[in-house]
Amino acid sequence: MQPPQPILVVDLFPEILDALLSLLGGLSADAWQRPSACPGWSVKDVALHLLGVEVGNLSRRRDAHTVAMSVTSGGELVTLLNDFNEAWVQVARRMSPRLVIDLLQCTGHQMCAFCRALNPYAIGDSVSWVGPEPAPVWLDLAREYTERWVQQQQIRDAVGQPGLKQPHYFAPVLAAFMRALPRAFRVVSAAEGTTVTLTISGESGGQWSVRQEGGVWRLYEGAADRRDAEAIVDEEMAWRLCTRGLSQEQAREQVTLIGDQVLASKVCEMVSIIA
Repeated sequence: MQPPQPILVVDLFPEILDALLSLLGGLSADAWQRPSACPGWSVKDVALHLLGVEVGNLSRRRDAHTVAMSVTSGGELVTLLNDFNEAWVQVARRMSPRLVIDLLQCTGHQMCAFCRALNPYAIGDSVSWVGPEPAPVWLDLAREYTERWVQQQQIRDAVGQPGLKQPHYFAPVLAAFMRALPRAFRVVSAAEGTTVTLTISGESGGQWSVRQEGGVWRLYEGAADRRDAEAIVDEEMAWRLCTRGLSQEQAREQVTLIGDQVLASKVCEMVSIIA
C-alpha cells in the first residue's frame, strides 16, 4: 500500500466539455425531454444544471461574486443547494436547446481556462464529502470533474448513448470518489492496524484500503497483505454507489463482502457527492 497520489484532471476539462457539446448537439427534440436519473429532471434539466454549475463557478471562484447564505449544518446545506438548483432549472427552462449549447460552450471554455491557471498544489476550499479541512486545489478540481462526468453520464443513460467509460476519463472519477472512503468509517471503532480493502473490478478500477491508525482511518492505494475485510464491486456499480444511484440495500446485493461483514459493509455507505 502507498499514500494516494494527487488526481490531476485539468487537461480533461476541455475534452469532457467537447464530448458534452457533441452529445447535446446530436439530440432530437424528443431526446431533450426524456426523463433522467435525477428525479423530476429531464435531459434538458440536467444540461441546464450543468450550465448553472459553470455560471456559479465563474461568478464565485473567478470573479469573487458571492451571495450571502446562512448555513449552520450539513443538512441545511444540502437543502439549500437542492432548492437553489431547482430554482435555477425552473427559470432556465425557458431557454432553447440551441441557446443552452451556446451558453455551455461559452461558459465551459472560460471555466477550462480558469482551472488551467490555478496552482493545483495550493490549499483551497474543503471538499465536504472528504472532510471539513481545507483541501488542495487538485482535489477540488477532481470533485468538479466528477460532477461533470456523472451528469453527462446521466444524460447518456437517458438517451441510450455510450458513456465515457474509457479509463482515460473514468479512472480519475473512481480515484476521486475513493477519497470519501475514510469518511464512511469515521464512526467505526476498531483495533489499531485494522484494515479494510475495496476492490473495484474493471479496466478503470483498482484497489484502495483504509487502515485504523491512532484513532483515525487513513486512506491508501493498493491492498494490504493482511486485511480484516474486503469489499469487491464492479466499476459500473461503484460510481452509482458513490453517487447514491443505488440504495444501500441495492448496493449490498451488488457488493461481495469478505471477512468481517460489518466492516466490509461500511463500504456501501460511502457517498462522494453533497447529499
